This record gives sequence, structure tokens and C-alpha cells, in this order.
Amino acid sequence: MTVPFWTWAAVLGFIVAMLAIDLFAHRRAHVIGVREAAIWSGIWVGFGIGFGVVVWLSAGGEFGRQYFAGYLIEKSLAVDNVFVWAIIFTYFAVPRRLQHRVLFLGVLGALVFRGLFIAAGSVLIASFGAILYLFAAFLIVTGCRMLRRRDEHLDPERSRTLRLFRRYVPMTDAFYEQRFFVRIGGTVLATPLLAVLLLVEVTDIVFAVDSIPAIFAVTDVPFLVFTANAFAILGLRAMYFLLADLIHRFVYLKIGLALVLVWVGIKMALKIDVFYIPTTISLAVVTTIIGASVAASLYVTRGRDRQAPPVATAPFRNATPVELAAAAPLWRRRRTGAPARPSGSDTDSRTSATRSDN
Repeated sequence: MTVPFWTWAAVLGFIVAMLAIDLFAHRRAHVIGVREAAIWSGIWVGFGIGFGVVVWLSAGGEFGRQYFAGYLIEKSLAVDNVFVWAIIFTYFAVPRRLQHRVLFLGVLGALVFRGLFIAAGSVLIASFGAILYLFAAFLIVTGCRMLRRRDEHLDPERSRTLRLFRRYVPMTDAFYEQRFFVRIGGTVLATPLLAVLLLVEVTDIVFAVDSIPAIFAVTDVPFLVFTANAFAILGLRAMYFLLADLIHRFVYLKIGLALVLVWVGIKMALKIDVFYIPTTISLAVVTTIIGASVAASLYVTRGRDRQAPPVATAPFRNATPVELAAAAPLWRRRRTGAPARPSGSDTDSRTSATRSDN
């Protein structure tokens, strides 16, 4: 499949334009409800399916099936990513109105990292075809490990990334709206929202390590690999707000994802020198596994309503109006004639809003 430069440019331009529209539509911090999340999820899924139809009509059915197989795999693995995000937000007790900006930057980072991984993977496959055996073995081992540890979940408290962040980065004990940094008493401090963003980006990288080899099992066309990833990732933010309160109902999803990884690993190993499994069969198998795991999960948990993840203790609080007013602009001084700072607010804000975990 030969893809001209203008096609790449058009797709990248469309992605950038949609990200800009998404950011503009949610420029103000607010709680995103289920209805709004469902509408945006439908929009993103519609774009993903519509692009697949364009590929099918312009490049042929085989490439269209490869795109849809890759899109389904990436979308399915993304659900697990969404649940990890929910655990992170729950641990930090991030107010729902502040979650969108972190997710937007997380999706943007995921697109960049996956683009780099896809480029590197394409070069490696073109230069060393035998690396597909390593990819296949990695997917099978990862799937078996996921199946064995299906009841285990991320524990942010034990995260090495979070421990290093706390050790070396002075951080406030409060959220200052959507700010990642604040200046308190002349000192620049990180807010807990920056730690949340860091963990989200790290988990995006970890999931990319699994998902990129998986999609190379169904297509080795870089354009299809990238676009399937991109359109699956673009809807992650909306998917989070749609599914975050339903984590407790997808009890068998991890089993389904594990079986998908094992299947695509086997498919990749066989296609090198033994037998090429048609894309139609791969698409059918992946659809059946994911559909069965979701249907079984919803059936055994029927009757359960939406349930926000429980928060044992709230490790961080929201800054008070006085603390928000006392936080100086990060990159510029206050304008002359600005309202005077409330008496004692500087000292109080330093005491109550700053904390270092050294």
C-alpha cells in the first residue's frame, strides 16, 4: 500500500484540527457528564469507522479489514488504559472538573509516543525481519501474565515514578484549579495535578509497548498502524468519562484482552514462515473474544448501577480562594494596582499550601 505525502499531511492536519476543537470545547473546567461523554464518544468512533470505510473503498477490502482489525485491537486495549486512569484519579482524589485537561495532554502525549514507537517498529521490521519472533513471544508472554494477574491492579502508592517525583519535586498539598505549577512566596511549586499527568503519561508509554506489537500482527503498513492507533486514542478522553463509573462491571474484560494478546502473538509467529491467517479470520476472532468478555461481564453484574470508584482518604485538597489569590502568576509579575493581598495570606498560603516529600 503506497501512501502519498499529501495523504499523511491531510490525516495529521485533521487530527490536529480535531484536537484543537476538543480543547476549545472544553477550555473551561467543568464536570463532564455521561450524556456529553456519550456524544463525544460517538463522534470519535464515527470518525474512526468513517476513515476505515474510506480506506476500504480507496485501497481495497484487504487493507480495509487490516485497518478495522487494528482499530478494534487498539480500542479494546484502550479500555484497560481507561481503567488505570480511573485508579490514578481516584488515588489523587482529582476533582472531576479538573480531569479533562490532564486527559487531553495524556492523549496528546500518547499520540506522540506511539508515533515514535510505530516509526521505530517499522524500521526494525524492515531491517531485521526476525524481530517479529521477539514481538510474538512478547505478546504471548504478556497475555499469559495478564491472565494470571487479572485480579491485580495498579497501586500508585508503590509507583517508582511517583516516589521519584515526590523526592525531587517540591509539591503543594492542594489543587490550584487547572494549574500544574504555582508561585507561592516567590517559589515555584508543582501541584498534584502535575504528578497525575506524569503517571498518566507513563502508563500511556507502558500500554504502547503492548499495543504496538499487537497491531503489527494484523498489518505491517505504517499508515494503517498509525491511523488505527490515532483514531482509537482520540476517543480515550470521552471513553473515560463514559466508563469510569462502570469499572466494577467489566469483570471479565482483562481475560478477553489477555486472550487477544495471545491470539495476535500466535498469528504473528505463524505468519512469518508457517501460515498466514487471513485478516477476516483475525477480525472475527478478536471481535468474538472482546464481545464475549464484555457481554459476560455485563450479564453477571446486571442490576448494578454506576458507581464512582471509592476514595479511602483524600490525600490532596482544593486550594481556598485566599490561597488562589495569593498564588502569584508564574511567568510575569502582578500588574501595578492589583488588589492588595489579604493580610497574612502570604504566610498562611506558604504554611498550608506547600509541602515537600523529601
